Formats: sequence, structure tokens, C-alpha cells
Amino acid sequence: MTETTTTAKPAPKARATKAKAGPAGVAFPDFEAFAMPKMEVPAAFREATEKGIESARDTYAKVKTAAEDATDLMEDTFETSRQGVVEFNHKAADAAKANADAAFTFFKDIMSAKSVAEAIELQSTFARSQFDALSTQTKEMQELATKLGTDVSAPVKEAFEKSFKEMKVH
Repeated sequence: MTETTTTAKPAPKARATKAKAGPAGVAFPDFEAFAMPKMEVPAAFREATEKGIESARDTYAKVKTAAEDATDLMEDTFETSRQGVVEFNHKAADAAKANADAAFTFFKDIMSAKSVAEAIELQSTFARSQFDALSTQTKEMQELATKLGTDVSAPVKEAFEKSFKEMKVH
């Protein structure tokens, strides 16, 4: 029999490669294709860029001021609305109380009526007084609602007028 022996080839030696330390931020310092060309930025381009940045800053400041003004306007409007609605609700509650008191007084009086004629007289008087009271209450509520609408819309109207004046100037 024949014996065959195989000899193992020695493992190839690992290549000792040490990356060259290049300038900071350059991923492939040895490859010319990835190298950034060194060139001078033209002064006109630099000035245009600086003007663009300055214009963006000015625009941002204007937008920020407008947003703050709008926020203040909304806060003032909401507070005015809140106060007006509270006042309106108080007025409505007062009217309801006055109407309920009048109705209870009427029922007490009509139960103590001695005759049908007296009951009819009490009914007529109550109806007339309630009609007058409701007319007065309705007028007061309408005036209060009109005042509330005016108070709420006045700051918004002023802000729009101011904005349009500023837009015409620019």
C-alpha cells in the first residue's frame, strides 16, 4: 500500500496594515477620489450667504414677534370672553330667580283669592307684570350680549388693522 502524505501549507501571514492617521473628519485619507478639493470660497458667494442668513434671522424675529402678539391677543380675548360669559350667566340667574319669586308670589296670592273675579284680576296683573319683566330682562341680556361681542372683537379688529398697516408699509 502506498501511503500518501499531505503536507499542510503554512497559513499566509497576516498583512500588517496600519491605517494612516489622516486629518480629523476624513474617512478615507488615502483615496484621492474622496478627498475634498481645497478651494477658496468667492467673496461674493460668502456675502450672499451672510445676507441670506441675516435675512432669515430677521424674518424669524418678525415671525416670533407676530406669534407672541397673536398669543397675547388670544389670551386677552379668552379672558374677556370668560368675564363676559360669567357676567351674562349671573344676569340670567338673577332673571330666573326674579321670575321664580314672582311665580311663587302669584301662586300664593291666587290660592288666597276669595272670588273668581279676584283670581282673574290677579292673573291679569301677573301676566302684565311678567310681560314687562321679561321684556326688560330680554333687553338687558341683549345689551350685555352686544357689549360682550364688541369687547371680544375689538382687540382682534385692532390687531388686524395694525397688521394690514404694517403690511402696506413693507
